Amino acid sequence: MRAAGVLVYANGAIDRSTVVCSVVAVEGAPVVSDGPHVESAEHLGGFTIVDVADDDAARDWASRLAQSLDWPQEVHRFPGPGQRQVTAP
Repeated sequence: MRAAGVLVYANGAIDRSTVVCSVVAVEGAPVVSDGPHVESAEHLGGFTIVDVADDDAARDWASRLAQSLDWPQEVHRFPGPGQRQVTAP
């Protein structure tokens, strides 16, 4: 990814020990607590941010990561500086 020039940032050290708090909205107001934290059957083990031309390229890099790390990947679109958030139809 670095050699291809698409890597922006990666952090593979996300685990339960890094949780600071849990925040939920209750009747439109934030409620902050030390727990309980969101539970999931799957675990977010880290994330990677890439700068690519389109969704197909993002899928390709996520596929490569899933194969090399043997860990499921999700692809999320984030706007870069000066860009608007693109919403799906």
